[in-house]
Amino acid sequence: MRKLARRLLLPGLATLALTATGCSSAGHTAVADAASPATLAPIADGTQRLDVTPAPQDAVVTAAVTRAEGTGKGAPVKSSLKVASYDPATRRAVIAAPPKGGSPVPSPSSDRSPSRSPGGSPGSSPSAGKPVAVGDVIASAPAPGAPDGLLAKVTEVGRKTDRGTEVTTAPTTLSSALGDDKADGKVPVDPSSVTVEPLMKGVTLSWAKGQGARFGPQGAKLPLGNLRLDLDAPIDTAPDAPVTAGASVSGFVQLSPTVEFAYDGSGGSGPRSAFLGMSGDWSSQWSLKGHAAASTGAPKRIPFAKLHSAPVIQVGPVPVVVNLDLTCYVQVEADGRVTLDVRQDVQGDFRVGGSYATGKGWTPVSTSNVHSSPVKAEVTAAGRVKSALGAEASVGLYGAVGVSADFAPYLRGEADVKASASTDGKTAVSGAWALYGGFDLSGQLHLQLSLFGTPVFERRIPLGSLNREWPLTSGKIAG
Repeated sequence: MRKLARRLLLPGLATLALTATGCSSAGHTAVADAASPATLAPIADGTQRLDVTPAPQDAVVTAAVTRAEGTGKGAPVKSSLKVASYDPATRRAVIAAPPKGGSPVPSPSSDRSPSRSPGGSPGSSPSAGKPVAVGDVIASAPAPGAPDGLLAKVTEVGRKTDRGTEVTTAPTTLSSALGDDKADGKVPVDPSSVTVEPLMKGVTLSWAKGQGARFGPQGAKLPLGNLRLDLDAPIDTAPDAPVTAGASVSGFVQLSPTVEFAYDGSGGSGPRSAFLGMSGDWSSQWSLKGHAAASTGAPKRIPFAKLHSAPVIQVGPVPVVVNLDLTCYVQVEADGRVTLDVRQDVQGDFRVGGSYATGKGWTPVSTSNVHSSPVKAEVTAAGRVKSALGAEASVGLYGAVGVSADFAPYLRGEADVKASASTDGKTAVSGAWALYGGFDLSGQLHLQLSLFGTPVFERRIPLGSLNREWPLTSGKIAG
């Protein structure tokens, strides 16, 4: 029986975080190892504009404190205090002062204009003598007992120990920490902060960051700010299929994920607007070969790696911990005895997130563009097959998932081939075939987005299903 061979386009594995518009996997993206403390610029309505930047090194160990005023609402100030320990079961924390000889605690006027300094005097800044008071809000990078950071309000100040001051806390929101300030920015994720858990053999990670730091077998080839996941492994495409009906996938996906964060608290009682999302550019090259014996039944999804990162972004003086998770997978759906042999080269981007506005509530954001280069493919015999190289991603704050998304570029093929033979020994092959490219993007907004201080919605809000498909090539064979 003849093999059908045609050129086509096929989108490959997409990611995040991940995870952005404004981030190019093919370009030169610098990732800051450290940043200077964020500057605060006054704006016309009296609020402050907070810069959104990668957290400087000292923010990884120190905490910002929003000192409560007589109204119960204050403004965040930079602090040299740190969370020495935290017990999530009792919500008790130990707040430690800086070691002797360390940096002095700055007065609020050094971080804010005098008219906005909490309490109206330098004495209301956190200090070694009185690190925190009841009503204060603590925002901390990851600390012992709080691997996803800590955002909490002090409800009780306890005794002092050689480790620091013991306090009891309660959950709170970002609006309590950021007050009536504004912030809007994008922060690239440091690729060296991404941890990978391979779910099958044949998975390797490489990355390149600033100052010449590179890791992995492909690190020397990568632009700065990029990470790359390589896969070369066999996969099972059908239950109880013989060895000859197996498949294999090999290739790589190259990423440069970005976190997007925005907040406008100038409304006075909760934010007027907010945004949390992830976006990213990628490039990938994949080769998928295999046989689908009989039927896979339901689509067979095969995860091959989990990626996690918890970057700390600096929103003015406040360290905000963003948690990014990504599960990469191969999915095969087949009916009939189909052989698929595809090689493809893909570039694209996507952006997912949640946007909030007073009076409108939370609304989903999901966009994507895919560009493919011609590749070679073979589809043999009769049947249908759909193969996807996709990613399940989530982004949240302080360990709470806020947005989840599933992005799956795919190839779909159909073939109907018939063979006949006559008594005089002549044979004939006839049939039709078609190949399609496309992608599916779906997801949802979660209740935990109320962490911004917005009203809690009663159910998860779907991002909506975004599907695009386009014909690649088709043909007929006449015997």
